[in-house]
Amino acid sequence: MATMEKVPMLAEGYEALTADLKVLREERPRIVDAIEEARAHGDLSENAEYHAAKERQGQVEAQIADIEDKVSRAQIIDPTTLSGDKIIFGATVTLLDEDDKPVKYQIVGQTEADASKGRISYSSPMARAMIGKQVEDEIEVTVPAGDKFYLVDKIEFV
Repeated sequence: MATMEKVPMLAEGYEALTADLKVLREERPRIVDAIEEARAHGDLSENAEYHAAKERQGQVEAQIADIEDKVSRAQIIDPTTLSGDKIIFGATVTLLDEDDKPVKYQIVGQTEADASKGRISYSSPMARAMIGKQVEDEIEVTVPAGDKFYLVDKIEFV
């Protein structure tokens, strides 16, 4: 039997997942009602409301199963309890780009990644290049625009 791989995430990511799960579970009865109402209209072969409700039901059930799987395998990590001089999951890292301009990233779980907020998934090429590095180490990342080089300026656990 395959081992269940843990899904690392921050507490706020876990809370967001469980909130999404609650919303989806609350939608289930409304979908069933919509299916029953559409079924009452007669011929199902040409009943667009019925087919739309059944399709939505399938989407919701798939999302619920996916989120339940992630929640059951969640490994909640609190970055404030971490320390050290190496970049690991949960670390907030300040890098200096080739122009010595600071760039800040926090390494988070896949479900909580949001590049516009500086939160990158631990499985992203950028995070994989950073993990294990220390202050003053150089990082090289290949992106679609070419190779980028950074210098690790600061590692924080906030």
